[in-house]
Amino acid sequence: MTIQSITRPQKIALALGVMIVVSPVFAQSQSHSVPTPPSSNPTTPVPPAWIHELPATSPAPSTTAESFYSTQQLPVYQGQVRQFTLTPRGDIDGLILTDGTEVKTPPYLSAEFAYSVHPGDQVTIHGPQAKELSLIRAVSVTNQTNGQTITDTSHGKRNHEEIQGQVRMRLHGYRGEVNGVLLNDGTVIHLPPPEADRFAEIIKPGQILFAEGDGISNVFGHMIEANRIGSSKDQLAVVNMPPKRGRKHLRPHEMEFNPRLSPKP
Repeated sequence: MTIQSITRPQKIALALGVMIVVSPVFAQSQSHSVPTPPSSNPTTPVPPAWIHELPATSPAPSTTAESFYSTQQLPVYQGQVRQFTLTPRGDIDGLILTDGTEVKTPPYLSAEFAYSVHPGDQVTIHGPQAKELSLIRAVSVTNQTNGQTITDTSHGKRNHEEIQGQVRMRLHGYRGEVNGVLLNDGTVIHLPPPEADRFAEIIKPGQILFAEGDGISNVFGHMIEANRIGSSKDQLAVVNMPPKRGRKHLRPHEMEFNPRLSPKP
């Protein structure tokens, strides 16, 4: 019998027969590809990538690269925050714990403490303690409630920085004078008002600005007090800083409230 002589019903019956024969063989081959069940002692599963983006609940204290002191070798204290202590200017310069312990912190970190630590929070403190007083000089404070660590790193000193970006808008003082610019990345560049007028062309919104100066960053943002600016790094000009005022250079309204310091007629 040739293939041409096979009728249509015979072809259908032949195909069904082939499928019946092949199906058990295919199922048996697939059974060998099924992975073996896990052993009674499975290895630790690898966590998904997003788990690493979650904030740590109890981070380790800052490393020596972040602080002049090695926090790992300093005494450790724990307690609950009762309240802050303030300087005459209103800056935070310390904590009072519920057991009466006084914790001294640098005023230049006032913003960080106001943002990261609150009364009622449990904190871990690294720092030396006074011999005869319940007083701790904090080098680092870790908030166990939110996992944030504040470390005394630069003792309030600013770092020399360079930045390049596009000017988003000009900034003004309370009298309306231009005293800096805001870049598109959120960085604030401070300039003395006379210098802002002198560099008016290169600090227009939309201009590309390159600046060098002393910068500081905290939880509220990033600021650079420029000492050189230009349209590029190769075209920098020096920013003239005004002299610091002393008692011999008081403004008129200050003299009114300080009659003993007013110049004699």
